[in-house]
Amino acid sequence: MSVTTDIPETSPDKLLAPVLSAFWDEPESWTLSTYLRHDGYQGLKKALAMPPDDVIAYVKDSGLRGRGGAGFPTGMKWQFIPQGDGKPHYLVVNADESEPGTCKDIPLLFANPHSLIEGIVIACHAIRSNHAFIYLRGEVVPVLRRLHEAVREAYAAGYLGKNVQGSGFDLELTVHAGAGAYICGEETALLDSLEGRRGQPRLRPPFPAVEGLYACPTVVNNVESIASVPAIMHRGKDWFKSMGSEKSPGFTLYSLSGHVANPGQYEAPLGITLRQLLAMGGGMRPGHRLKFWTPGGSSTPLFTDEHLDVPLDYEGVGAAGSMLGTKALQCFDETTCVVRAVTRWTEFYAHESCGKCTPCREGTYWLVQLMRDFEAGKASMSDIDKITDIADNINGKAFCALGDGAAAPIFSSVKHFRAEYEAHVTGKGCPFDHNKSTLWADAGATA
Repeated sequence: MSVTTDIPETSPDKLLAPVLSAFWDEPESWTLSTYLRHDGYQGLKKALAMPPDDVIAYVKDSGLRGRGGAGFPTGMKWQFIPQGDGKPHYLVVNADESEPGTCKDIPLLFANPHSLIEGIVIACHAIRSNHAFIYLRGEVVPVLRRLHEAVREAYAAGYLGKNVQGSGFDLELTVHAGAGAYICGEETALLDSLEGRRGQPRLRPPFPAVEGLYACPTVVNNVESIASVPAIMHRGKDWFKSMGSEKSPGFTLYSLSGHVANPGQYEAPLGITLRQLLAMGGGMRPGHRLKFWTPGGSSTPLFTDEHLDVPLDYEGVGAAGSMLGTKALQCFDETTCVVRAVTRWTEFYAHESCGKCTPCREGTYWLVQLMRDFEAGKASMSDIDKITDIADNINGKAFCALGDGAAAPIFSSVKHFRAEYEAHVTGKGCPFDHNKSTLWADAGATA
């Protein structure tokens, strides 16, 4: 592969679709006045004029899929909320972004919080909810302050509170700062934390749509999912479906990071490739080439330079053996030791395991011990199969998806870079010269 990848025939700028990020670079982009200058709250106006069920059907017909990981259809998730049950309904926005490499929701909230607030009002009108919550990662204090100010502006302008925009619809919005736990990104652990308990996954069923927050019907959506709704309502579902692919329509934020010339947020239609994104980002850092990358954060199976032209939508990435996840594209060049990178990720998952279930609690601990042995030159050839065996005992057997996320880097790194693991054994340690940042000669890995 070339250093910077081949530039596609289409102009890179034409591949982008700035919607959520359209005015991030404007002065005070986070304010209500700036948002209103860019058609802010026009989608809400249209939604409030529609019956709630029609709003759900409209979002469902648009094909919007959840932007938080699994890609579940957003409108269908709203549709699961039982109606006429006599219970309060809640909307909870998951802003507990904390996976290594994932960095789209926090910039979105920092630069354009009103897109989320407008989406929340539309969603609550649709599911007949009068109280919504934003669960934000507590460490991001500047974002928390801006979000609080945006909520204050929305209340003052009549977009929140009693009789929203004269519609007769009341809505309260609570911003909650979490205490910093990766497990609270799992929706049921988030609900337990929001209720004041230790954040641990719940046994399902019952699902949150039936018994969620305070044992009432609850929708839990990602920040980007909800923030995308206003544009769909304002510009139309056909406009939204004109972008992306048939089963993965619309625009989304791709977070390009790692050893790239110009890391950042690239908002583009689903189905774009890493080759195209790298072309827009100036390619890999000068003098280096792509070795491996993650399509959706550290919890998704890693790819190599052979996957540069995989369409970055849910079906394309899935067919290639990984998950689109949060579209966190971490790119590593040939100076990076795969074993070292996977060790660091595994240490993170072991540290963040809530300890509720045995496969994840014990499995991630032993994975860390063995991965450290590879780095220290203490591992044997049989340990390569041993780590995959431990990962297999975690995958699909843990209480929540954290276990699956911990197993994914193990499986995929051994699949694509087994020779590099073997080089750690035969060479009695890491085959990289970190002083010169060069790969050990003839390691045999697919670098």
